[in-house]
Amino acid sequence: MTNASPPPLVLRSHDRRGITTLTLNSPHHRNALSARLVAELHQALTDAAADDRTRALVLTHTGSTFCAGADLTEATSGTATDGPLGLARLLRTLVELPKPVVARVCGHVRAGGLGLLGACDIAAAGPDATFAFTEARLGLAPAVISLPLLPRLDPRAAGRYYLTGEAFGPAEAARIGLVTLAADDVDTALAPVLDGLRKASPQGLAASKKLLTTDILRTFDRDTDALAAASARLFGSAEAREGMTAFLERRAPAWAV
Repeated sequence: MTNASPPPLVLRSHDRRGITTLTLNSPHHRNALSARLVAELHQALTDAAADDRTRALVLTHTGSTFCAGADLTEATSGTATDGPLGLARLLRTLVELPKPVVARVCGHVRAGGLGLLGACDIAAAGPDATFAFTEARLGLAPAVISLPLLPRLDPRAAGRYYLTGEAFGPAEAARIGLVTLAADDVDTALAPVLDGLRKASPQGLAASKKLLTTDILRTFDRDTDALAAASARLFGSAEAREGMTAFLERRAPAWAV
């Protein structure tokens, strides 16, 4: 008897009207950005870009968490050496994809998961969505995810939430530019958005998206290597190891007062 293959961490579905949905499917790990999930999502995006049936993509999730950010079990075990560059490549793929990517968020988003939102073209949040840049509380910083995020975020709000790690809700996320819209019924709110994308030509969408992402891609060209190196240094530090270990052990880190 052969062992069954593990279930995919990224589910794919395609409707008849040009929308491909990619669903993060690791709810027991809060859809954390493990090396395997990042690789599967990168491949799914590459496949969708080459699929003539796909006019636009929706990125969503199973479970109560859209994405919890880095997989801290990998980070603390020392197996995530290439994590920052791998995340940067994934975020750049989202930004460069010639087809629009729409994030559909109905749960919690933390740390690196916010980078996915920043890299999407449009993002919609339901009433149960919450957001937090928790890196500073772990001895880290939102380094790589700043590549797509800082060009989109209100600067004063970024300063507050980067430094404090406070959680905030969908209305505030929309106010500061993290998401495009907040709604009680996220699918109803997204219906006219997706219909608009269906009515646009593939060439028109690709050219329009290129206009919108030119400055963000310049930021990737300029800062990716430096921010990935900074992130790797932080993850390898004693202070970050204490912060991540404390989080996994559900206790306050040594520096908390």
